[in-house]
Amino acid sequence: MHRSFQTLLLSGLICCGSGAFADVEFSSCELTGSQGFRKVVANCADIERPVNPAQPDGATLTLKVAVISSLSPDPKPDAFTVINGGPGGSSIEFYVDQASAFRAILRERDIVVIDQRGTGASNPLDCPELEALHTLYDETRFADATDACLAQLSSDPRYFTTSIAVQDLEAIRETLGYSQLNIYGVSYGTRVAQHYLRRYPGSVRTLIIDGVVPHDLALGPGAAINAQRTLDRLFARCAASPACHAAYPDLPQSFDRLRSRLQEHSVKVQLAHPVSGKIESLDLGYPHLMITIRMLSYATETVSLIPLIIDQAERLENYIPIAANALRIISSLSHAIRFGMHNSVVCAEDLPFLENVDFSELQATYMGSEQVVALQTICRRWPRGPMDADFREPLHSSVPTLILSGEEDPITPPVYGEQVAQQLPNSLHLIGAGQGHGIFARGCLPNLLAEFVQLGDLQSLDTSCVAKLAPSPFFVNLMGPTP
Repeated sequence: MHRSFQTLLLSGLICCGSGAFADVEFSSCELTGSQGFRKVVANCADIERPVNPAQPDGATLTLKVAVISSLSPDPKPDAFTVINGGPGGSSIEFYVDQASAFRAILRERDIVVIDQRGTGASNPLDCPELEALHTLYDETRFADATDACLAQLSSDPRYFTTSIAVQDLEAIRETLGYSQLNIYGVSYGTRVAQHYLRRYPGSVRTLIIDGVVPHDLALGPGAAINAQRTLDRLFARCAASPACHAAYPDLPQSFDRLRSRLQEHSVKVQLAHPVSGKIESLDLGYPHLMITIRMLSYATETVSLIPLIIDQAERLENYIPIAANALRIISSLSHAIRFGMHNSVVCAEDLPFLENVDFSELQATYMGSEQVVALQTICRRWPRGPMDADFREPLHSSVPTLILSGEEDPITPPVYGEQVAQQLPNSLHLIGAGQGHGIFARGCLPNLLAEFVQLGDLQSLDTSCVAKLAPSPFFVNLMGPTP
């Protein structure tokens, strides 16, 4: 039977599991968020796992596990856990960044957070050579960078797939003595959460999946197509807004002109780096515009800046907003995503299943086909790891499942959530109007999620407050939106 984590910690050991993990020593620790500012006090341990679970006596790797203790002196026997996306993002950093949205769950339950193997502090698979490539696709450069990355990895990259990661999660649940898990997964984390439910159906009490990746979806081509859909809808929303339309009367055409200009030649920009503050000179090209538009599309607050940024560059030749955002995004992604782990997942679970890719359709999008072509180059070299035989088959489960989608999500649109909802009879799909990717922290949703986990039931959940979600108004000039 599960006991209070505080009680276990005072004994110096967590000793509710079996085998190699029967004795796990936890100590007080301070978790740090992705930008290094936010902090959360927790209890942490390093747990050894075999690199290849089929060879339990072979090489091992270390997983970082953190437990945030419940406020209750007698917490529920089932813990709550969060699984970040990417693939390649740290779940611990994600939790720290968003801890306030999960605070209500601590009233009754411990929160257990694990950096998935290959991410964060769990044997990270870094690829600095690939992270440094922020130019237009060049096959030789991408091939050389992939080879250089593989040559310096300390662990066999085959064993960092989702099918192995869910085994880690189950082993840790058993070790810590929790009867079940309540799982929140976002983006790629929804794939992990769904497959964990498939492999260990009795171990899941409730499931929350946010920005859903369907079980049979091969990531790749959809990124450009969905991003273009979101941009087109942004243009349409601006045109329907009197203030936005007055400020930017030909926004789609303005974007096309800017796109053509930067595809023809780069522009020299001098600015203070938004992270370091150091004055830098940047040859700003189309890749910088592309990554800026794409990543600003993920959240409604930054979506509101896109018309202004386009107008400033195209009409006034002020490229600093694009340059500053591109440098900030590149810096953030280089820290947040472990590209080696990302490749191990995508090259085993996605690229092999791409069929009949319509490259002409991709070329019609602002992102083009380069992302898919680059992944094909990387995956021709990347060792392919194991994937469970039923990995891509439909998931059927009666576990209460709350599905969240942002109406304007540029990577996992609501149609993906609806596809999954149709296969889960005990599910509820909520769509946040005007919202982007990952909506759990919006408006009333943190309290709604906590209530769902508390009740373990969808039937009595009052979701009417979700209808109050709305997009942020567009900036019509450098001072912001109209009053």
